[in-house]
Amino acid sequence: MNRKKAILALEDGKVFAGWSFGAPGERAGEVVFNTSMTGYQEILTDPSYKGQIVTMTYPLIGNYGVNPEDLESTHPQVEGFVVKECCPFPSNWRSQGSLSDFLSRYGIAGIEGVDTRALTKHIRTAGAMRGVLSTEDLNPSSLVDKARASAPMTGSDWVKAVTCEDSYEWGCGEGGTARERGTGPGLWEWGKGQAIPPTVHKKYRVVAMDFGVKHNIIRHLASRGSRVLVVPAQTRAEEILEMNPQGIFLSNGPGDPAALTSIIETVRRLLGKRPIFGICLGHQLLGLAMGGKTYKLKFGHRGANQPVKNLINGKVEITVQNHGFCVDLDSLPPGQVEITHIHLNDQSLEGMRHRWLPIFSVQYHPEASAGPHDSAYLFDDFVSLMETYSKESCPNEPTSEKF
Repeated sequence: MNRKKAILALEDGKVFAGWSFGAPGERAGEVVFNTSMTGYQEILTDPSYKGQIVTMTYPLIGNYGVNPEDLESTHPQVEGFVVKECCPFPSNWRSQGSLSDFLSRYGIAGIEGVDTRALTKHIRTAGAMRGVLSTEDLNPSSLVDKARASAPMTGSDWVKAVTCEDSYEWGCGEGGTARERGTGPGLWEWGKGQAIPPTVHKKYRVVAMDFGVKHNIIRHLASRGSRVLVVPAQTRAEEILEMNPQGIFLSNGPGDPAALTSIIETVRRLLGKRPIFGICLGHQLLGLAMGGKTYKLKFGHRGANQPVKNLINGKVEITVQNHGFCVDLDSLPPGQVEITHIHLNDQSLEGMRHRWLPIFSVQYHPEASAGPHDSAYLFDDFVSLMETYSKESCPNEPTSEKF
C-alpha cells in the first residue's frame, strides 16, 4: 500500500504506469529494449547505454542480485530502468545486494509493473523514441511534453560524459592494486568469480581510446599478454603515437558517431600507423574515418542472442549487441574495405577489415559479459596483427616507450 507510483511517458503520447524501485526522481532518455535473459548488471553498467532508458524483455529481473565483480564500469550508466517485475529478495552465492538498492545507491530510477511486452512491441513498430521516467510528476500530458522537449539521440555526443578524465594503465592503481574511480581512474581488474585472469607476462602495448569502454574488453586484452593504457576520447593522434603502442583499440560507447567529428579525424590520422581493432562505436568511427556513412536503426540491436554470419569462414556466431547506429554497407569504398560479418536478421553490416592495412572492426561485442563467447577469437586476431606488424615493421615511427 505504501509503494510509490511511477510513470514512463513516450514522445508519441504512449504512457505506461507502474511502481517505483531504485531511486526516486525524473530522467529523460531514448527508450530502448534489450532481449537478454541474464546480465542485467552488465547492461546497467555498460557506458554505451548512457542517455537511454533500458527496458528488459525478460519478465523477472534482479533474482540473482548484484556484485562488484560483474560491473562493466564503476557505476550504472543508464538514465532509467524498466522491468515487468523486480525481484526484492535475490538468491545467489555471489550476490552482495539487491538490484533496487544498487540503483538507489547511484540515483537511478526504475519502474516495475509495466507490460514490457506491449512496450517492446510498440518500440518495434514505432521505433526507439524519447521518453521520461518519473516518480515526481505523475501527470501524463506533462511528461509527454517533457519527452518531446528532451534532446534526441541523433546528433548527440554522449562520449564526453563517459570517457575517462585522465589516462591510466589497467591494473596499476595505488600500491599496485585496482582502485575505484571514485578516488581515481581505477578498476576491478581481477575479482573473485571472474573468468578471465590477466597474464603475468605482458608482451604487447595497447592504447585503448576510451569512448565508454567495458571492463571485460580490457580483461580480454590483458589476458592475452597486453599492457593496456586507457586514454581519454579526445587524445590526439600524435600523442597516441608518441606512446609507441603495438596496437590501438577503439572502444564501444554511446551516442551518434557522426557527431564525433574531431575523434573521426583522429582515427583517420591513425590509419596505417599501427594495427587497429574497433568494437561497436569504435567500428562506426572506423567506418566514418575510411569514407563511409552511418545511419540510425529503427530500434537497434540490443541483446545476447543476435545471429551474425562470418563471411570469411561461413560460420554463424551468436553475439552480444548494443547499438542504435550502423555503418552503411554500401557507403564504404569497396576497393579498400572488405565486409567480413553480416547480421542475419536484417543484413546490416557487422564486421569489416581493410584490404591491405592492419585494421578490422566489428559492430557487436566479442567480449560478451554477459553473453555467448562465440566471438572471443577476434582478440586473438588482434594479437596476431600486433605480432605481424611489430615495431620493426614501422622503422619511421617513434622508438621511445611512454608506458
